[in-house]
Amino acid sequence: MSEGKHGVQSLEIGMGVLRAMVTGQRSMMLKDIAAAANMPASKAHRYLVSLIRAGLVEQDSMTSRYNLGPFALNIGLVAIDRLDRVRLGLSATAELRDTINETTALAVWGEIGPVIVRWERPRRPITVNVVTGTNLSLLPTASGRVFAAWLPKALVDPLIAQELKTKAVPGLKTRSDVGTMLAKIRADGVAPISGNYIVKGVEAVAAPVFNFKNEITMALTVVGVEGMIDMNLNSRVLVELKRCAKELSLRLGATREQA
Repeated sequence: MSEGKHGVQSLEIGMGVLRAMVTGQRSMMLKDIAAAANMPASKAHRYLVSLIRAGLVEQDSMTSRYNLGPFALNIGLVAIDRLDRVRLGLSATAELRDTINETTALAVWGEIGPVIVRWERPRRPITVNVVTGTNLSLLPTASGRVFAAWLPKALVDPLIAQELKTKAVPGLKTRSDVGTMLAKIRADGVAPISGNYIVKGVEAVAAPVFNFKNEITMALTVVGVEGMIDMNLNSRVLVELKRCAKELSLRLGATREQA
């Protein structure tokens, strides 16, 4: 075992084996773990023996496959219990504002739809203000569309049906129109609204944040003045929004790929 200012190398290698198992998302054979950890099977086996003794890994005696052990599961549950998703989301919202110098906001799902829990003002003379505590509709807002795209259909379909009856949203007249829009949002990874926002002269784009269950838990949103914000999928604003949402999702334990 080599120790020094760079830490304990053998521990880092062992964590690499554990990380390979977590990434695999299933019980694994020795050869698969070794390949994922980029090491010979004999070396991986030695580390697995120590990880089993520590309770971080267990082996099925019937199949010889390895899986996470009881102590690893305990660590995960404790970490989840101590994780404050909103606090992390607030930090991400401020970081995104500093990066792109646009108004940013964080929304969570409330009792009847998305609710803005925080917004950050950019350093520029012309800005868009967002009211904290505002309940958002699904179809006419970027945050609402993000939740509509990734929440279970059983939850959002009745709300969408009600909004189609009571709200006039350009381009969305039928359930089929909404379905097409939501499919594109899931494919692109973001929900931009340009030209038809609920407030005239305002544009917005939102991205989903996922939790350790790979379920949407928050929405990061950028709001700007129409014509002053680049809403292209490859624009710096949208690229940074998606990056920030992805990093926050990973911090919350998500393992799903984001567009």
